[in-house]
Amino acid sequence: MTLVVEVVDAHDLMPKDGEGSASPFVEVDFENQLSRTKTVQKNLNPIWNQKLFFNFDKTKNNHNQSIEVSVYNERKPLPGRNFLGRVRIPCSNIVKKGEEAYQTFQLEKKWFSSFVKETTNLTNTSAALPTSKVAVVDTPKAIKAAPEKEISIHPVIETSHSPLAAAKSSGSAPAEVLKEEIKEPVEVRVDTTQQIYKHQVQQQPGISVGKQPEGVLFTMHQQVNPQSHPSNREDFELKDTNPQLGERWPNGGGYGGRGWTRGERFTSTYDLVEQMFYLYVRVMKAKDLPPSSITGSCDPYVEVKLGNYKGRTRHFERKMNPEWNQVFAFSKERVQSSVLEVFVKDKEMVGRDDYLGRVVFDLNEVPTRVPPDSPLAPQWYRLEDRRGEGKVRGEVMLAVWMGTQADEAFPEAQHSDASYVHGEGVFNIRSKVYVSPKLWYLRVNVIEAQDIIPNDRSRLPEVFVKVQVGNQVLKTKICPTRTANPLWNEDLVFVAAEPFEEQLVLTVEDRVHPSKDDVLGRIILPLNIFDKRLDHRPVHSRWFNLEKFGFGVLEADRRKELKFSSRIHLRVCLEGGYHVLDESTMYTSDQQPTARQLWKQPVGILEVGILGAQGLLPMKMKDGRGSTDAYCVAKYGQKWVRTRSILDTFSPKWNEQYTWEVYDPCTVITLGVFDNCHLGGGQPGAGAARDSQIGKVRIRLSTLEAHRIYTHSYPLIVLHPTGVKKMGELQLAVRFTTLSLAHMIYLYGHPLLPKMHYLHPFTVNQVDNLRYQAMNIVAVRLGRAEPPLRKEVVEYMLDVDSHIWSMRRSKANFFRIISLLSGMISVGRWYGDVCHWKNPITSVLVHVLFLILIWYPELILPTLCLYMFLIGLWNYRLRPRHPPHMDTKLSWAEAVHPDELDEEFDTFPTSKPHDVVRLRYDRLRSVAGRIQTVVGDIATQGERFQSLLSWRDPRATSLFIVFCLCAAMVLYVTPFRVVALVGGLYMLRHPRFRSKLPSVPSNFFKRLPARTDSLL
Repeated sequence: MTLVVEVVDAHDLMPKDGEGSASPFVEVDFENQLSRTKTVQKNLNPIWNQKLFFNFDKTKNNHNQSIEVSVYNERKPLPGRNFLGRVRIPCSNIVKKGEEAYQTFQLEKKWFSSFVKETTNLTNTSAALPTSKVAVVDTPKAIKAAPEKEISIHPVIETSHSPLAAAKSSGSAPAEVLKEEIKEPVEVRVDTTQQIYKHQVQQQPGISVGKQPEGVLFTMHQQVNPQSHPSNREDFELKDTNPQLGERWPNGGGYGGRGWTRGERFTSTYDLVEQMFYLYVRVMKAKDLPPSSITGSCDPYVEVKLGNYKGRTRHFERKMNPEWNQVFAFSKERVQSSVLEVFVKDKEMVGRDDYLGRVVFDLNEVPTRVPPDSPLAPQWYRLEDRRGEGKVRGEVMLAVWMGTQADEAFPEAQHSDASYVHGEGVFNIRSKVYVSPKLWYLRVNVIEAQDIIPNDRSRLPEVFVKVQVGNQVLKTKICPTRTANPLWNEDLVFVAAEPFEEQLVLTVEDRVHPSKDDVLGRIILPLNIFDKRLDHRPVHSRWFNLEKFGFGVLEADRRKELKFSSRIHLRVCLEGGYHVLDESTMYTSDQQPTARQLWKQPVGILEVGILGAQGLLPMKMKDGRGSTDAYCVAKYGQKWVRTRSILDTFSPKWNEQYTWEVYDPCTVITLGVFDNCHLGGGQPGAGAARDSQIGKVRIRLSTLEAHRIYTHSYPLIVLHPTGVKKMGELQLAVRFTTLSLAHMIYLYGHPLLPKMHYLHPFTVNQVDNLRYQAMNIVAVRLGRAEPPLRKEVVEYMLDVDSHIWSMRRSKANFFRIISLLSGMISVGRWYGDVCHWKNPITSVLVHVLFLILIWYPELILPTLCLYMFLIGLWNYRLRPRHPPHMDTKLSWAEAVHPDELDEEFDTFPTSKPHDVVRLRYDRLRSVAGRIQTVVGDIATQGERFQSLLSWRDPRATSLFIVFCLCAAMVLYVTPFRVVALVGGLYMLRHPRFRSKLPSVPSNFFKRLPARTDSLL
């Protein structure tokens, strides 16, 4: 018996000849029987229409066998071939002659594939069938949005009887004969139901057959997403993802099978990201380059070319032995050629640059490097002429290898998708790790001053001290007594950052007039001379001489004549026992004190894989169309990370993994996505541009289970003046690993902040002001890095505007309080139903429980604790399975009024017209009036309690103290169980024994006086 495989055509093949095309042919392997088609020259959509024949043994069980169809590019002028893709067809898919059908399969990549191999994707089948019976093969399918490459084939077993035998032998097209033979066209639709697990994707096809108008061909559709139009509410939800995490190298480890790795090698460094493969080219230096015949020297540079992608080094002027040490990275998804060319050229001021030589690499011979292997040693290569027929003068040192994003060269490499970026933009798109500056609280205790002489000696001075550190200025109060020896003893606290660049400038000033202050003396001190305090013990105070402030004293001879000077008594120290708050206290990511010697051991490791983003919106216009150049920033503790910028795409793939040490699980990691507006290239206004905010995600570590990998797609939700908007989705893989369970348990009973915050606490105003100063210092220092982490990025990550008034936030917080009180209200309603016997069975059970607790009071606390334990155990079934994310409903962002949004985005101070400001002010007054009423009612109830014994109402106080005396005697002679029993039964009495009027204690309490009568 003969197996016939007819190869029809292919679509959208990958160009491999370096000229944007390919010369493909097909090779079919069945049980070690090889056969191939002819080669179609220079065509990415080739048509073969060629039959290949194989021996088929029907006595064997071939259901577990498969037909392997591979597509190659025939390489010229270098002999060889390039792999384009393959298809595995199970033998169970083979039909008898006369039942064949054209099928289109998606080609599968052979090299650089993930460790879960893709199976054949049956995307479209067109045929006319003689009967209505259709055999559908249950084949697993990989989820793809659209096939990249397709090939149409159909395997047939030829027998002696077939209705199509005559037509095929005569050479007519099979499709035409099938159209003539069609009897009853049908439509088969395969609806796939997705079952997503951690490391696999399964789809169960269900078959539905229905009639179709005559003349329409048989079609098979794959419905990947049945709900293509989700509701807005669902669009803001957290979504499960199924990335192929981990790192596995393909067999051979290289482009064409050559390498130093085995197929089953794993590494754990990048196990939270999808593996991305790159061709790295390191251009080190060149020597003995030929000089120009005109200038006698050369201005060399190197151009690296792979298909349509080019990378170019900087050029040197008049240098025969240049050194570049630049790295270029070409993504495997963009490889369009099997040959890598490295050109050395001489830059000319006018005309075309001169060609000095080239080096050509066959990608099949490029080795593969896997960290932590040592870097590949560069080698010297002789330059060839343009046609590759001989060597020319000059050598270039290069290193070429295959690697992944785990390679050490990845952060500094210039990527092929950013080849058009030049100048400073090259640095602005690279991934970097930043460290926040080490922040200290500087405490200046101004004690006193001596011998202060005013400029007008006819009056005693009104003295105060002004201290300045950088942009921070604080003043003491004016000394209450007019004297030449004033006393203050006030603390002024500043924020300083290492290395200490600012100085402490202290001036003593005299309040001559409400609008005029005279400077009586000044001193400038460097910050590194002050002691660093680690605990609450005070440091030694010191006296400092003040320099006379004035024009005449600046002369050197006049300064020598001064025999007398005022002085000031200070106690200055750098506080190392505090944690300097530089972010919102609700989303803090670090709680360690400044002094490193006070740090505890870490309790865990946080690993975050930043996979990519999906569905980003265009943030700017480029060449008349929307564009986004996205990068991601993550902040936890003192470590900031920034991924590289992926240019001009709405679905960037970063696949970068970072690690942090965790000292407290009750902390939050913040991740933000931004649009890079600093790509250089001479863009107008690029220097003043600001990176746009796309969205932000917060993850609290205490909500994560230990040692579990969370792979989710987080919605990037941003509030705009027009309303809430989803800007895209951020795909993350997060794992929190605990190191010591005992240490973790101990930490939950430990204070959140260092002990100095409780021994010598700051006021609320001090905390807010110091936090604002710390954020400014962090933004300035990180903005001076290379590439800079810009101020708008740092402020957005640190929530610099979280204290700004917002009606929307106020409503959200109000309803949060209502939701908390709703539980207490529900308990009160349940208690009322029990007291009023709405459900007699429940009321009886409560009475029984009450009597048991009265008879055995020692069971009260155990019963309460057991009840809490059972409730917690019951709620374990309903525990959250996903980390929390931004909730638009909780934030009151879905039903917010447009005017309230406009007010929230208003500047401070306001920039709106007077009528708008007046309207908002009136609205704020109405809201504040309600709050004022509630606060007044609370104060009234508290003052009534105070008036019970204050004799403000003599009769009420007399009645109350007489009642207290009687109650004391009754309670003394009556056992507590009896009192509790009587009181409980009275509270739980039947409604028949209740009155609809208020109780006597309530009437008595409401008659008590309050201080509202004294209010104006």
